[in-house]
Amino acid sequence: MVRLALAARLQRHWWRADVSLPMQLLRPLSWLYAALARRMHQPAQALPVPVVVVGNLIVGGAGKTPTVLAVVQGLQQAGWFPGIVSRGHGRRGDGVQAVQAGSAAAAVGDEPLLLRRRSGVPVWVGRRRVDAARALLAAHAEVDVLVSDDGLQHRALPRVAEIMVFDERGCGNGLLLPAGPLREALPRTLAAQQLLLYNAARPSTPLPGAFVQRRLAQALPLADWQAGRTEAAVPLDTLRGRPLLAAAGIAAPERFFAMLEAQGLQIERLPLPDHHGYATLPWPAATADVVVTEKDAVKLTGQLTAPGATRIWVVGLDFALPAEFTQDLLRRLGQPPHLPKSPTPP
Repeated sequence: MVRLALAARLQRHWWRADVSLPMQLLRPLSWLYAALARRMHQPAQALPVPVVVVGNLIVGGAGKTPTVLAVVQGLQQAGWFPGIVSRGHGRRGDGVQAVQAGSAAAAVGDEPLLLRRRSGVPVWVGRRRVDAARALLAAHAEVDVLVSDDGLQHRALPRVAEIMVFDERGCGNGLLLPAGPLREALPRTLAAQQLLLYNAARPSTPLPGAFVQRRLAQALPLADWQAGRTEAAVPLDTLRGRPLLAAAGIAAPERFFAMLEAQGLQIERLPLPDHHGYATLPWPAATADVVVTEKDAVKLTGQLTAPGATRIWVVGLDFALPAEFTQDLLRRLGQPPHLPKSPTPP
């Protein structure tokens, strides 16, 4: 509890437009953080397929996971066979491991498990993403492009494109950890391999970027979501007029709550820490209807949810990438290797 309270106090200072006095006092630690990051820099190691890295410059989520899913879908539509690599934040152990649809979130991480279930493509996790990439490629000869879930700062992983995702918070006070929310400094201009995507209605940094269209998916009963029975989905307006408890163990739960309310749903908010473990259910057993994110749903096992009469609804978040953004990314990748090359213009 003390740790959570300290993190909440820090974040109140991080997301101010100005640099508060307590963060000014922490500034020397930011300089130390930057120096240590430079010393830990590793040269990129070659891989036989191109890599697209999707990540945040800031601590916490800005829409990285739905961006990875949208990028994978765009690559598939262009004829690529993608795979996904991730560190697997919060999982037990650091070794390289394949993620299966039936894996436990505690063993592989909640976000990799969600990516595996939603995308259907091979997903491997490892503390060293380049090792996870090699293991994935050895096991799946058909994969001809990799998408890294996070890893902007994992320089050993080569990349032909970096997609930096920002939400409406931007860079906050603009300082590096621990005086600010940045893992690395915001560049003054975008490098040739960098693309910027805003999960927001307007730019939140000085850099140019594209804007995603985000929408909530239909609601699925938890058991149907777990079984992949998408035909059981109901429109969100089906849930209007009934009291709902909305639980979200994600980095920015308020965004999820606001989108539910924008659909006309009457909710009671239950924000939970990012990557909440769900060792026990955080709501009263007598609660009639609960709405959760997909990141929460992967951790709600049958043993947890079997007792009681609570109806748990899973509502996913989908991103639609602008066509020009997808084309810009595809230009960096070139032609999928299994497709015939386009004739060179005279």
